[in-house]
Amino acid sequence: MIRTFLVTALFSTILVGQQPSSFRWYKGNTHTHTVNSDGDSTPEEVVKWYRDNGYNFLVMTDHEFITPVEPLNFAYGKAGDFLVISGQEVTDRTGGKPHHVNALGIASVTQPKRGNASLENIQANVDAIRSFGGVPQINHPNFGWALTAETIAKTKNVMLFELYNAHPLVNNLGGGDSPSTEEIWDRVLTTGRIIYGVASDDVHTVRKLGNRKEPTPGHGWVMVRASELTPKAVLEALDRGDFYASTGVELDEFAADTGSVTIKVKEDRWSKYRIRFIGKGGTLLQEVASSSAVYKIKGNEGYVRAKVFESNGKLAWTQPIVIQVRKGSK
Repeated sequence: MIRTFLVTALFSTILVGQQPSSFRWYKGNTHTHTVNSDGDSTPEEVVKWYRDNGYNFLVMTDHEFITPVEPLNFAYGKAGDFLVISGQEVTDRTGGKPHHVNALGIASVTQPKRGNASLENIQANVDAIRSFGGVPQINHPNFGWALTAETIAKTKNVMLFELYNAHPLVNNLGGGDSPSTEEIWDRVLTTGRIIYGVASDDVHTVRKLGNRKEPTPGHGWVMVRASELTPKAVLEALDRGDFYASTGVELDEFAADTGSVTIKVKEDRWSKYRIRFIGKGGTLLQEVASSSAVYKIKGNEGYVRAKVFESNGKLAWTQPIVIQVRKGSK
Protein backbone atom coordinates (compact mmCIF):
# COMPACT_ATOMS: atom_id res chain seq x y z
CA MET A 1 0.00 0.00 0.00
CA ILE A 2 1.13 3.54 -0.66
CA ARG A 3 -0.23 6.78 0.63
CA THR A 4 -0.49 10.06 -1.20
CA PHE A 5 -1.56 13.36 0.28
CA LEU A 6 -4.22 15.69 -1.04
CA VAL A 7 -3.32 19.23 -0.03
CA THR A 8 -6.20 21.70 -0.01
CA ALA A 9 -5.08 25.22 0.70
CA LEU A 10 -4.82 28.80 -0.23
CA PHE A 11 -1.39 29.53 -1.72
CA SER A 12 -1.11 25.89 -2.89
CA THR A 13 2.00 25.90 -5.11
CA ILE A 14 1.88 29.71 -5.11
CA LEU A 15 4.96 31.62 -4.01
CA VAL A 16 4.28 34.93 -2.30
CA GLY A 17 7.21 36.54 -4.06
CA GLN A 18 6.51 34.81 -7.39
CA GLN A 19 2.74 34.89 -7.81
CA PRO A 20 1.31 35.06 -11.33
CA SER A 21 1.62 38.52 -12.85
CA SER A 22 -2.17 38.87 -12.79
CA PHE A 23 -2.14 38.76 -8.97
CA ARG A 24 -0.88 41.26 -6.42
CA TRP A 25 -0.73 41.49 -2.65
CA TYR A 26 -2.87 44.14 -0.97
CA LYS A 27 -2.67 45.28 2.64
CA GLY A 28 -6.01 46.01 4.29
CA ASN A 29 -8.06 46.51 7.43
CA THR A 30 -11.51 44.93 7.72
CA HIS A 31 -12.77 46.54 10.95
CA THR A 32 -13.10 50.34 11.06
CA HIS A 33 -15.21 52.85 13.01
CA THR A 34 -15.81 56.57 12.57
CA VAL A 35 -18.01 59.29 14.09
CA ASN A 36 -20.86 57.64 12.19
CA SER A 37 -21.03 55.14 15.07
CA ASP A 38 -18.68 55.11 18.07
CA GLY A 39 -15.41 56.40 16.62
CA ASP A 40 -13.90 59.78 17.44
CA SER A 41 -12.71 60.66 13.94
CA THR A 42 -14.42 61.56 10.70
CA PRO A 43 -14.43 59.09 7.80
CA GLU A 44 -12.07 61.44 5.98
CA GLU A 45 -9.56 61.44 8.86
CA VAL A 46 -9.65 57.67 9.16
CA VAL A 47 -9.32 57.02 5.44
CA LYS A 48 -6.47 59.50 5.08
CA TRP A 49 -4.52 57.79 7.91
CA TYR A 50 -4.76 54.37 6.27
CA ARG A 51 -3.97 55.68 2.79
CA ASP A 52 -0.94 57.61 4.07
CA ASN A 53 0.37 54.61 6.02
CA GLY A 54 0.73 52.13 3.20
CA TYR A 55 -2.63 50.34 3.18
CA ASN A 56 -4.32 49.39 -0.07
CA PHE A 57 -7.87 48.93 1.17
CA LEU A 58 -10.07 49.78 4.11
CA VAL A 59 -13.50 48.36 4.95
CA MET A 60 -15.78 50.83 6.77
CA THR A 61 -17.77 48.93 9.42
CA ASP A 62 -19.68 51.42 11.55
CA HIS A 63 -22.34 49.93 13.82
CA GLU A 64 -25.72 49.80 12.05
CA PHE A 65 -24.63 52.53 9.63
CA ILE A 66 -23.29 52.38 6.09
CA THR A 67 -20.65 55.08 5.78
CA PRO A 68 -20.83 56.29 2.16
CA VAL A 69 -17.64 55.30 0.35
CA GLU A 70 -18.18 56.95 -3.04
CA PRO A 71 -17.04 60.43 -1.91
CA LEU A 72 -14.17 58.89 0.03
CA ASN A 73 -12.95 56.99 -3.01
CA PHE A 74 -13.35 60.11 -5.15
CA ALA A 75 -11.22 62.15 -2.74
CA TYR A 76 -8.69 59.57 -1.55
CA GLY A 77 -8.90 56.50 -3.77
CA LYS A 78 -6.47 55.61 -6.52
CA ALA A 79 -7.00 52.83 -9.04
CA GLY A 80 -4.78 49.87 -8.22
CA ASP A 81 -3.38 51.54 -5.12
CA PHE A 82 -6.05 52.47 -2.55
CA LEU A 83 -9.72 51.59 -2.15
CA VAL A 84 -12.46 52.12 0.44
CA ILE A 85 -15.06 49.31 0.71
CA SER A 86 -18.48 49.69 2.33
CA GLY A 87 -19.65 47.58 5.24
CA GLN A 88 -21.25 47.39 8.67
CA GLU A 89 -20.64 45.83 12.05
CA VAL A 90 -23.86 44.02 12.92
CA THR A 91 -24.11 44.57 16.67
CA ASP A 92 -26.19 42.00 18.51
CA ARG A 93 -26.56 40.45 21.97
CA THR A 94 -27.90 37.18 23.32
CA GLY A 95 -28.05 36.21 26.99
CA GLY A 96 -26.14 39.33 27.94
CA LYS A 97 -23.24 38.45 25.64
CA PRO A 98 -22.15 40.61 22.67
CA HIS A 99 -22.34 38.94 19.27
CA HIS A 100 -20.80 41.10 16.56
CA VAL A 101 -20.44 40.11 12.91
CA ASN A 102 -18.91 42.32 10.26
CA ALA A 103 -20.75 42.58 6.97
CA LEU A 104 -18.00 43.24 4.46
CA GLY A 105 -19.14 44.80 1.22
CA ILE A 106 -22.83 45.44 1.91
CA ALA A 107 -24.38 48.69 0.70
CA SER A 108 -27.42 48.97 3.01
CA VAL A 109 -27.92 48.30 6.71
CA THR A 110 -28.97 44.87 7.93
CA GLN A 111 -30.52 45.07 11.39
CA PRO A 112 -29.48 42.63 14.18
CA LYS A 113 -31.68 39.53 14.23
CA ARG A 114 -31.87 38.93 18.01
CA GLY A 115 -31.67 35.15 18.12
CA ASN A 116 -32.46 33.26 21.35
CA ALA A 117 -29.09 31.51 21.65
CA SER A 118 -25.53 32.21 20.52
CA LEU A 119 -25.51 29.90 17.51
CA GLU A 120 -28.98 30.91 16.38
CA ASN A 121 -28.07 34.57 16.76
CA ILE A 122 -24.76 34.41 14.90
CA GLN A 123 -26.20 32.22 12.13
CA ALA A 124 -29.19 34.50 11.58
CA ASN A 125 -26.90 37.50 11.14
CA VAL A 126 -24.51 35.58 8.88
CA ASP A 127 -27.43 34.50 6.71
CA ALA A 128 -28.72 38.08 6.52
CA ILE A 129 -25.29 39.37 5.51
CA ARG A 130 -25.06 36.78 2.75
CA SER A 131 -28.53 37.71 1.54
CA PHE A 132 -27.33 41.33 1.26
CA GLY A 133 -24.41 40.20 -0.90
CA GLY A 134 -21.80 40.65 1.83
CA VAL A 135 -18.98 38.56 3.26
CA PRO A 136 -19.48 37.82 7.00
CA GLN A 137 -16.67 38.01 9.57
CA ILE A 138 -17.20 36.84 13.16
CA ASN A 139 -15.62 39.45 15.41
CA HIS A 140 -13.60 39.23 18.66
CA PRO A 141 -15.00 35.96 20.09
CA ASN A 142 -13.51 36.68 23.54
CA PHE A 143 -15.04 40.14 23.86
CA GLY A 144 -17.42 39.64 26.76
CA TRP A 145 -16.38 35.97 26.59
CA ALA A 146 -19.17 35.70 24.06
CA LEU A 147 -18.34 32.81 21.72
CA THR A 148 -16.90 29.34 22.20
CA ALA A 149 -15.10 27.15 19.71
CA GLU A 150 -18.06 24.77 19.82
CA THR A 151 -20.44 27.51 18.69
CA ILE A 152 -18.16 28.81 15.95
CA ALA A 153 -17.57 25.27 14.64
CA LYS A 154 -21.31 24.82 14.13
CA THR A 155 -21.78 27.99 12.09
CA LYS A 156 -22.32 27.71 8.36
CA ASN A 157 -21.49 29.88 5.37
CA VAL A 158 -19.02 32.08 7.25
CA MET A 159 -15.31 31.66 6.55
CA LEU A 160 -13.74 34.52 8.53
CA PHE A 161 -13.21 35.20 12.21
CA GLU A 162 -10.99 37.60 14.10
CA LEU A 163 -7.97 35.70 15.30
CA TYR A 164 -6.39 39.00 16.34
CA ASN A 165 -8.33 42.16 17.11
CA ALA A 166 -6.20 45.16 18.15
CA HIS A 167 -8.81 46.71 20.47
CA PRO A 168 -7.27 46.63 24.00
CA LEU A 169 -10.37 45.07 25.60
CA VAL A 170 -11.09 41.96 23.54
CA ASN A 171 -9.07 39.31 25.43
CA ASN A 172 -7.13 37.86 22.49
CA LEU A 173 -4.94 35.92 24.93
CA GLY A 174 -7.84 34.40 26.86
CA GLY A 175 -7.78 34.28 30.64
CA GLY A 176 -8.75 32.13 33.59
CA ASP A 177 -10.35 29.01 32.18
CA SER A 178 -11.11 30.67 28.81
CA PRO A 179 -8.87 29.85 25.82
CA SER A 180 -7.12 32.38 23.64
CA THR A 181 -8.54 33.17 20.22
CA GLU A 182 -5.74 31.10 18.71
CA GLU A 183 -6.70 28.12 20.88
CA ILE A 184 -10.30 28.65 19.77
CA TRP A 185 -9.10 28.57 16.17
CA ASP A 186 -7.31 25.25 16.63
CA ARG A 187 -10.30 23.73 18.40
CA VAL A 188 -12.55 24.74 15.49
CA LEU A 189 -10.10 23.48 12.87
CA THR A 190 -9.69 20.19 14.73
CA THR A 191 -13.39 19.46 14.26
CA GLY A 192 -12.82 19.58 10.52
CA ARG A 193 -14.52 22.96 10.17
CA ILE A 194 -12.28 25.27 8.15
CA ILE A 195 -12.32 28.95 9.05
CA TYR A 196 -9.75 31.62 8.25
CA GLY A 197 -8.06 33.87 10.80
CA VAL A 198 -8.17 37.65 10.30
CA ALA A 199 -6.09 40.31 12.05
CA SER A 200 -7.70 43.74 12.22
CA ASP A 201 -7.54 47.06 14.06
CA ASP A 202 -11.15 47.56 15.21
CA VAL A 203 -10.04 51.19 15.12
CA HIS A 204 -12.10 53.78 16.99
CA THR A 205 -9.68 56.69 17.19
CA VAL A 206 -6.90 58.23 15.12
CA ARG A 207 -6.62 61.21 17.48
CA LYS A 208 -4.71 59.39 20.21
CA LEU A 209 -1.96 57.76 18.18
CA GLY A 210 0.63 55.99 20.28
CA ASN A 211 -1.76 55.38 23.19
CA ARG A 212 -2.25 51.61 23.28
CA LYS A 213 -4.96 51.95 25.90
CA GLU A 214 -7.06 53.20 22.99
CA PRO A 215 -8.19 51.34 19.83
CA THR A 216 -5.83 53.16 17.46
CA PRO A 217 -4.88 52.15 13.89
CA GLY A 218 -1.97 50.22 12.47
CA HIS A 219 -1.71 47.15 14.71
CA GLY A 220 -3.32 44.26 12.82
CA TRP A 221 -4.06 43.70 9.15
CA VAL A 222 -4.48 41.18 6.35
CA MET A 223 -2.35 40.73 3.24
CA VAL A 224 -4.74 39.65 0.49
CA ARG A 225 -3.75 38.09 -2.83
CA ALA A 226 -6.16 39.27 -5.52
CA SER A 227 -6.25 39.75 -9.26
CA GLU A 228 -7.09 43.43 -8.91
CA LEU A 229 -7.91 46.05 -6.31
CA THR A 230 -11.69 46.05 -6.54
CA PRO A 231 -14.30 45.28 -3.86
CA LYS A 232 -15.30 42.09 -5.68
CA ALA A 233 -11.75 40.76 -6.08
CA VAL A 234 -10.70 41.61 -2.52
CA LEU A 235 -13.82 40.17 -0.88
CA GLU A 236 -13.70 36.98 -2.95
CA ALA A 237 -10.05 36.48 -1.97
CA LEU A 238 -10.89 36.93 1.70
CA ASP A 239 -13.81 34.53 1.47
CA ARG A 240 -11.66 31.79 -0.07
CA GLY A 241 -8.81 32.31 2.42
CA ASP A 242 -6.32 33.78 -0.02
CA PHE A 243 -4.56 35.94 2.57
CA TYR A 244 -2.43 35.87 5.69
CA ALA A 245 -2.84 37.82 8.92
CA SER A 246 -0.14 40.01 10.47
CA THR A 247 0.75 42.38 13.27
CA GLY A 248 3.94 43.43 11.53
CA VAL A 249 5.62 40.43 9.87
CA GLU A 250 5.65 40.33 6.07
CA LEU A 251 6.23 37.15 4.07
CA ASP A 252 8.50 36.76 1.07
CA GLU A 253 7.41 33.22 0.28
CA PHE A 254 4.75 30.74 1.31
CA ALA A 255 4.11 27.62 -0.75
CA ALA A 256 2.46 24.24 -0.31
CA ASP A 257 2.47 21.10 -2.41
CA THR A 258 1.87 17.42 -1.74
CA GLY A 259 5.21 17.00 -0.01
CA SER A 260 6.03 20.10 1.96
CA VAL A 261 5.16 23.56 3.20
CA THR A 262 7.71 26.33 2.74
CA ILE A 263 7.77 29.73 4.40
CA LYS A 264 10.22 32.61 4.19
CA VAL A 265 9.99 35.94 5.99
CA LYS A 266 10.87 39.30 4.51
CA GLU A 267 13.58 40.09 7.04
CA ASP A 268 14.18 43.24 9.02
CA ARG A 269 17.93 43.54 9.54
CA TRP A 270 17.54 44.18 13.29
CA SER A 271 15.11 41.36 13.97
CA LYS A 272 15.31 37.62 14.54
CA TYR A 273 12.55 35.13 13.78
CA ARG A 274 11.06 31.85 14.92
CA ILE A 275 8.63 29.81 12.83
CA ARG A 276 6.20 27.26 14.19
CA PHE A 277 4.19 24.76 12.17
CA ILE A 278 1.00 23.77 13.98
CA GLY A 279 -1.42 20.92 13.32
CA LYS A 280 -4.57 19.22 14.59
CA GLY A 281 -5.32 19.87 18.23
CA GLY A 282 -2.89 22.77 18.26
CA THR A 283 0.00 20.29 18.14
CA LEU A 284 3.43 21.81 17.59
CA LEU A 285 4.70 19.95 14.51
CA GLN A 286 7.99 21.75 14.06
CA GLU A 287 9.76 24.86 15.31
CA VAL A 288 12.67 26.55 13.56
CA ALA A 289 14.73 29.47 14.87
CA SER A 290 15.15 31.08 11.49
CA SER A 291 13.48 33.42 9.02
CA SER A 292 12.79 30.50 6.67
CA ALA A 293 11.64 26.93 7.15
CA VAL A 294 10.39 23.86 5.32
CA TYR A 295 7.95 21.39 6.86
CA LYS A 296 7.78 17.91 5.34
CA ILE A 297 4.21 16.63 5.27
CA LYS A 298 3.67 13.27 6.98
CA GLY A 299 -0.03 12.89 6.21
CA ASN A 300 -1.45 12.63 9.72
CA GLU A 301 -1.44 16.36 10.59
CA GLY A 302 -5.09 17.05 9.75
CA TYR A 303 -4.06 20.57 8.83
CA VAL A 304 -0.88 22.62 8.86
CA ARG A 305 -0.66 26.30 9.60
CA ALA A 306 2.38 28.46 10.30
CA LYS A 307 2.95 31.15 12.88
CA VAL A 308 5.91 33.52 12.69
CA PHE A 309 7.35 35.23 15.76
CA GLU A 310 9.53 38.34 15.42
CA SER A 311 11.93 39.30 18.22
CA ASN A 312 10.11 42.54 19.07
CA GLY A 313 6.71 40.88 19.36
CA LYS A 314 5.38 41.11 15.81
CA LEU A 315 3.52 38.08 14.44
CA ALA A 316 2.11 36.56 11.27
CA TRP A 317 -0.29 33.65 10.76
CA THR A 318 -0.87 31.68 7.56
CA GLN A 319 -4.21 30.05 6.86
CA PRO A 320 -4.65 26.29 7.45
CA ILE A 321 -3.58 23.85 4.79
CA VAL A 322 -5.85 20.80 4.92
CA ILE A 323 -4.05 17.46 4.67
CA GLN A 324 -6.11 14.49 3.50
CA VAL A 325 -4.61 11.04 3.08
CA ARG A 326 -5.39 9.09 -0.09
CA LYS A 327 -4.65 5.38 0.04
CA GLY A 328 -3.84 3.30 -2.97
CA SER A 329 -2.26 -0.03 -3.92
CA LYS A 330 1.15 -0.42 -5.44
